[in-house]
Amino acid sequence: MFRSWESAPAAHDDARAGNGVTRVADHLGVEHLLVTRHALVRQVLTDPRTYRPDNALDAVTPIPVAALRILARHRFRLPPTLANNGEASHPGIRALVAEALHPSRVAAQRDWLTELVRQRVTRLTADLDAGAPVDLYAGLAADLPLLVLARLIELPDAPVTAVKDFARAALELFWAPLEADRQQQLATEVGRFHLVLREFAATGGGLAASLRAAGHPPDVVVGALFFLLVAGQETTSQFLTLLMHRLIGEPTVLAGLRNGSVGVAEVVEEGLRLEPPIVTWRRVSTMDTLLGGTAVAAGTSIVLWLARAGRDSAVVDAPEQFLPGQRGSRRHLAFGAGAHRCVGDQLARMEAATVVAEVAPLLAEVRVLRAPWYPDNLTFRMPDTLLVGR
Repeated sequence: MFRSWESAPAAHDDARAGNGVTRVADHLGVEHLLVTRHALVRQVLTDPRTYRPDNALDAVTPIPVAALRILARHRFRLPPTLANNGEASHPGIRALVAEALHPSRVAAQRDWLTELVRQRVTRLTADLDAGAPVDLYAGLAADLPLLVLARLIELPDAPVTAVKDFARAALELFWAPLEADRQQQLATEVGRFHLVLREFAATGGGLAASLRAAGHPPDVVVGALFFLLVAGQETTSQFLTLLMHRLIGEPTVLAGLRNGSVGVAEVVEEGLRLEPPIVTWRRVSTMDTLLGGTAVAAGTSIVLWLARAGRDSAVVDAPEQFLPGQRGSRRHLAFGAGAHRCVGDQLARMEAATVVAEVAPLLAEVRVLRAPWYPDNLTFRMPDTLLVGR
């Protein structure tokens, strides 16, 4: 059901023709309001009194008792910290995270990241020259955001594979339609890594130390680190993969990058509009209200279709075309809006701009052998590979 929101033309047509608010049922038959129009999605995101973020991290498939017991054995908790925090504590926590990801600190990573990306592109190019196919996800995009984030928040050394497996397991556990056996497997994986986070929260430096010094309890420190490791790096590696895949099919854009008629920053913004890694986000109404002329009862689950809002013809001239710099290109909601707008937006932009600048010549010379595959998920696209060859 979730994947169909991205692929069914009929759903797109209905969303455009109506008032932008549609009642839909999820895989369990639970009703939600699906909001598609840019103005209405933004209205919900910027009105935290009427639409709270309390359900942002709720599992879309309720976690059964057996899996909850596994999580409890690992002392797993997700108190309100960032995305799911509508309380008075949110601004203070967010400010500390924002300081760790300050634009000046992000900019200081650019030269290091550029050199790393350049080395990887050189290696991938050599493999292609030798006649071998290469995976641009595994060989370039998968771990880049994690490596940068680790430097910014002073994350101790941890196996990259373990962190990536944990992040993808969390995205599946909380945002995918699942069978009970799979939920137990994922709970075990998420729970084990959660213990590692608890240790770092208690003793680590950088962001963890700043949160402790501000008086935040251990569960809040863990919750902030959890969300950063899940959403703060996994979504960016997903976006890099999605953007590279899209650009391979946009030879005019690649030619413009090569001759300087198209700017890297404009390409990144158009990529965020058309290929956001976060497809939807959730809110819950706190009172009876109206949204786009539709009655909304208190307690209603609201699914904000961020990807569709980026293709709203009321905002952008050519909604389905990749035209860097076109009117409305930068008005996408890939990073959300309001008090919970993604605090790492400048970091993601810097990483994407660096990759585009370095990999564009390679993308112009390859063809896709295996396009990314996306598992069924309410919110995240989670591409698994991008295999290309000459």
